[in-house]
Amino acid sequence: MTVGERQAFADAIRHTIIRQSFQAGVGHIGSALSIADLVAAVVAEQDHSREGADRDLLVLSKGHAALALYAALHLEERIDDEAIASFCADGTLLGVHPEHALDGVDFCTGSLGQGLSLATGAALAAKIQRSGRQVYAILSDAELNEGSTWEAVIFAAQQRLDNLTILIDLNGQQALGYTPEVLEITDVAGKLDSFGWSAATVPGHDQEAIGAALAAGHGERPRALVAETTFGYGVSFMESQIKWHYLPLDDGTYATAMAELAERAVAA
Repeated sequence: MTVGERQAFADAIRHTIIRQSFQAGVGHIGSALSIADLVAAVVAEQDHSREGADRDLLVLSKGHAALALYAALHLEERIDDEAIASFCADGTLLGVHPEHALDGVDFCTGSLGQGLSLATGAALAAKIQRSGRQVYAILSDAELNEGSTWEAVIFAAQQRLDNLTILIDLNGQQALGYTPEVLEITDVAGKLDSFGWSAATVPGHDQEAIGAALAAGHGERPRALVAETTFGYGVSFMESQIKWHYLPLDDGTYATAMAELAERAVAA
């Protein structure tokens, strides 16, 4: 994908997030909007020529933002219109958190702080199997509060898992407050680098910058992109607002959100 195509893909993900969250009457909207650009970048980066056990993997450690992943799978035509319309309906495979029974989802996630361990294990397995597959993981910045995340960071560096890439959604907030008020961790990229990772901080809604960082060499070290994002990005009344971690849309807020996204698409 070109930079423009990646941006259009991310914008389409946001459109689907708003439409389906409104239809389902569920929240976690701001969280999903926050990672739309990261999901689009990973989809563009993955080698889709590899199939079966050698295909590239994505672990959505930030599992409550699963609607962003479902939207990408729908845009890729890996799930159909009926499936995406069933989001959070009775009997669906498209729940608030991803289930591996759904095509395109390799790991169930939702318990925050565990996704990087899953990704690290998958990357190590690829090394043992001499597979060329790459493993990507998208984490929330709040998961850096978890000791299990840092255990996986240390292990991945020790094992030189250069087939592992993580993208950290550094939006500065979590369910019950702004992250610096809950447990502040500064200079995330510097800390990861000191643990033996190749880490860089990037603007998390800039497809050109994200793509360049993903294309950069990183030797035998695992790679981390610390993406500076805005919670609820693309919908002005949601941006950096804690309440939109949980709130659903009503008729008025839905219409406003869709109008803003349409205006954004025209401007692009």
